[in-house]
Amino acid sequence: MNVLFIISDAHRADHLSCYGNPILKTPNLDKFAKEGVRFSNYFCTAPICMPNRATLHTGLYPNVHGVRSNGINLREDLPNIAQTLMKRGYHTAVMGKTHFQFMSPPYRRKTKSAECWGDWLAEEAGNNPVKESFPLPYYGFQEVEFATGNGTICVGHYLDWLEKKSPKHAEFVKKKWRRIDNYFSLWCDKGFPEELYSTTYIKERTIAFLERHARGDYGDKPFYLHCSFLDPHYPLCPPGKYYDMYKPEEIELPPNFNDAKNLYSHKFLGPLLKNPPFFRAFLRETNEEEARKFIALTYGSIALIDYSIGEILSTLKKLGYADNTIVMYSSDHGDLMGDHGLLFKGPCPYNGVLHLPLIWKVPGLTKPGVSESLISSIDIPKTILNLLNIKERHHPPDMQGFDMTHVLIDPNKKVRNCVFIENDEEVGTLEARLRHLVTEDYKLTIYEGFTNHGDLFDRKNDPDELNNLWYNEKFKNIRFKLVNKLLQENLKAQTRDPKRVAGT
Repeated sequence: MNVLFIISDAHRADHLSCYGNPILKTPNLDKFAKEGVRFSNYFCTAPICMPNRATLHTGLYPNVHGVRSNGINLREDLPNIAQTLMKRGYHTAVMGKTHFQFMSPPYRRKTKSAECWGDWLAEEAGNNPVKESFPLPYYGFQEVEFATGNGTICVGHYLDWLEKKSPKHAEFVKKKWRRIDNYFSLWCDKGFPEELYSTTYIKERTIAFLERHARGDYGDKPFYLHCSFLDPHYPLCPPGKYYDMYKPEEIELPPNFNDAKNLYSHKFLGPLLKNPPFFRAFLRETNEEEARKFIALTYGSIALIDYSIGEILSTLKKLGYADNTIVMYSSDHGDLMGDHGLLFKGPCPYNGVLHLPLIWKVPGLTKPGVSESLISSIDIPKTILNLLNIKERHHPPDMQGFDMTHVLIDPNKKVRNCVFIENDEEVGTLEARLRHLVTEDYKLTIYEGFTNHGDLFDRKNDPDELNNLWYNEKFKNIRFKLVNKLLQENLKAQTRDPKRVAGT
């Protein structure tokens, strides 16, 4: 079996029509969902880019792999799934975003990153590990066609591709980077051509890889391929017709949109809303006009991703790979998208950032269906290795997820009774640590330093998460049991490194 893992950036679960969105049309992912298993209870292990991507690559919780928050490089000596498959005879490749290392300028010049914006934009790379000096294999990926950034503000190999296609547009992108605030804007200028946009680049390079493989350029090696889109993460700038595909006035705001002012009395969130530590990237309080436009442009970005995935899956079938390739689609984290009157991600207890899409098809194994089984992103690496019949002795050591193969065979089966989520945020002046526990019936969040406060939501009777049951005496025993359960899950998730080297 080959593996094609398609991933996007900041795509929440209900932003697909197959997940019940009444406005957004995603025909290709809908068709794919009808052919595979769609998971309705899939959650990230950490609701922020780098920590969850590191988990998807290692099968470890953030406290174990060390990427607790953005801005911490994943250790290069840490075993990972791509490295394992490379050693077992696979050709490993990634097209698009990786985010295993930091992107913004480091605090100290001696600290290096192969993904740093400034180094990719510099005329001379010097001794920085970018451009011609990009290190391969990169975290187990033998082939990397790299892109990072969002909207029309992107760098990496994508920028080289763009310079060959249109020097004028490449200069436009470089000019945008000269003012870093552009990267933290809500949206970019309208009018970027669809054929030059990053989503098209990633689609094109993914298809080119599949065509090379079909020609025999990699011998008889099977492939492990990541197709990693930069959208729909803001700044939003869907190109061409996709910019106006959805009208802001037609957007339905979430039922809890007017809840922001009530959050001012929330012991943890209130101070962050009154005095935002990083308003441009975390927990942005919004208004109706801004939220409608933000959601409309997000829908346009997702529509282009959906079209691109349709092209990729069509190529997969045309080249004869449909019957021997495991295909998956998911994202790294979500976005509040107007929930509780807020945008972006950030430390909070809400589904918008935690609950993600996951669609998975294994030829000859999965039957079309919808699974309500709880599943975590930490389960994906172990499940892939087991689906590929990689013996456990060859797995990266101490992987912490569950093997979900039984659920893929029978969507009605269940392996987990809860999902545990680590959530550390370290940005600007903000240092926050949250822990979440999701069960079939409830979701619990506790906050470091807040001993008598938390959030407890009834998932079935309060899907909009408006009624915090933490202080409700009727739920006192349930709260106690869930806090105890969270404590036990937290203990199980803690690192056991370094290993003992002697008896005493």
